[in-house]
Amino acid sequence: MADSAFHGLELNERAQFLFKTLVERYIADGQPVGSRTLARDTRLELSPATIRNVMADLEDMGLIRSPHTSAGRIPTVRGYRLFVDCMLTYRAPQAAEMQRLVEGVRKESDVRRLLEKTSSLLSEITRFAGVVMLPKPESKQLRQVEFLPLNDNRVLVILVINDQEVQNRIIKTARRYSASELTEAANYLTSAFTGRDIRQVKRDLLAEMNDTRDEMNRMMATVIDMAQQVFVEEDSAKDYVLAGQTNLMDINELSDLDKLRNLFEAFNRKRDILHLLDQALNANGVQIFIGEEAGYQAFDDCSIVTSTYGDDGEVLGVLGVIGPTRMSYERVIPIVDLTAKMLTSALNSPA
Repeated sequence: MADSAFHGLELNERAQFLFKTLVERYIADGQPVGSRTLARDTRLELSPATIRNVMADLEDMGLIRSPHTSAGRIPTVRGYRLFVDCMLTYRAPQAAEMQRLVEGVRKESDVRRLLEKTSSLLSEITRFAGVVMLPKPESKQLRQVEFLPLNDNRVLVILVINDQEVQNRIIKTARRYSASELTEAANYLTSAFTGRDIRQVKRDLLAEMNDTRDEMNRMMATVIDMAQQVFVEEDSAKDYVLAGQTNLMDINELSDLDKLRNLFEAFNRKRDILHLLDQALNANGVQIFIGEEAGYQAFDDCSIVTSTYGDDGEVLGVLGVIGPTRMSYERVIPIVDLTAKMLTSALNSPA
């Protein structure tokens, strides 16, 4: 490698080579790397003093650090980012790994089951945690509403959605409504909200009525009473499936009880991971969050490698692997990328 600038850093050929060797050695065995180890691994005719000087320069650049008083050094988040972006040589999945993916990621009528299998395969092959974001919910546009009175203060609700889908449900009201009241309320909802996403109808209606609550007539009170029960927001529509999170307990860098507690709380809370997956969803393709780049303290010692998957050219969701910053990126990134392509292919396969 000739002298060049990486991420605004000037590294000569020798410094690049020593840095790359240090990162690869640390990823391989997890021990801080000293000048003697570098001299042995690189087989360069350099004195330990010369290598120490180069390491001091790398440390000044923020690429490596000393974890304690030992003479060894380990990569920083900035160092990992430089290594991943500029020095990585990808390694194709092994034949056995390919075979497991081919057999496991196949067309299924139950999409959620397919996504769960994909998450488990990612975990089993990488020995980290596998995560697959469920497809973003299909837009459901309201076309027509009908209310029919039943006995015992019950009302049959008929919703026509996206021109073809018809949903029927029965709700229980606080008082009895006449057929004319229900028809008037249904006609209002149909005329006012046709074409809007059904998950938004209640919020839009309440927002519009909020300023005129005191002036609402009996019909509008009926409309709101119906809408409160019929148009229930699907807050849980966005979700993900996670597999193999217990694998992370066996990794030295994550084995601290406080770190594990914070990590598993983040898994249970889901909000933080969904935010990260949303970022990856918007970026398209393979994305890598290293340590503090994720923006959440629980993931400071983790790297998250993601890729988008889709159907008929449309991005539906994100899948990925959650592991330590000291992961074999050259192996994990191609596995995540290939799995996303195979899941896309399975979703696009004829029934």
